[in-house]
Amino acid sequence: MLPPLESDLLRTFVAVADVGNFTKAADRVGRTQSAVSMQIRKLEDILGEPLFERGARGVSITKQGARLLDNARRIIALLDDTAATLRAPLLDGAVRIGIPEEYVSSELPRALGAFAAIHPGVEVTVREGSSMSTLAALQEGALDIAVVFEPEKQTRHEVLRVDPTVWMTSIQHETHLRRPLPVATYTHAKGGWCDDLAAVNLKRSGIESRIAYVSRTGRGLIAAVTSGLAVSPMSRSNIPEGCRELTVADGYDVIDFSSVVLRTRSRQPDVIVDSMANAIREAFRGTTRL
Repeated sequence: MLPPLESDLLRTFVAVADVGNFTKAADRVGRTQSAVSMQIRKLEDILGEPLFERGARGVSITKQGARLLDNARRIIALLDDTAATLRAPLLDGAVRIGIPEEYVSSELPRALGAFAAIHPGVEVTVREGSSMSTLAALQEGALDIAVVFEPEKQTRHEVLRVDPTVWMTSIQHETHLRRPLPVATYTHAKGGWCDDLAAVNLKRSGIESRIAYVSRTGRGLIAAVTSGLAVSPMSRSNIPEGCRELTVADGYDVIDFSSVVLRTRSRQPDVIVDSMANAIREAFRGTTRL
């Protein structure tokens, strides 16, 4: 049975692997070069395999070292996350979030999971809705945090991601070849600039169209597209399996380079709001698809 792997040994191993040099790794971990060499030798003795090949200009990782590296990074990240959780102050209160439907099943669960792990005592309320209704709720004081779409060139707020609005069609049905083009769109109650931009986009491309399906939700638009009934505007990151983006090669242009924006209720410091905002930032940062 192998002796347990100490976290200090793994941290030193990762540092050496990153910089390829014992001296630079020593500076990174705050140890002497001889101490780093001893730690790597100890780790190699435990595993019974060389982890680095020594050369005149530094070291290069071996196959066995490469196998260890990914696991070492995960272990260190887990330890760091655990330490951060235990050091974080216990918060008691509430936070209210508004977010588009597009991210309710992807980024939002990651953000809520990370936040709840550190602040289980905070009551979180989520409101799914259009950008217009979410912004109105934020301005009325009904929300603390709003994630909304804004036209790229018009926003002055924090951008989490640029998520272009594109045309989506069914791979199986090739609905985009029909004329007039059947289009699925939001109702006026949904609100927003997407529908107006989509209509202008088609007109600019010389594509005759008709409204074939009207929905209050993005899920409805996806249903219309996957069934072959219509094509629809959709955020690029939200295109589901069985559908694809229509490109210039198909005769379609990007409708708009939409910015996904983070806004908060007040500029005054609020520990709970700031912590949730950070969780949302990390969720979007870790899933960039563009």
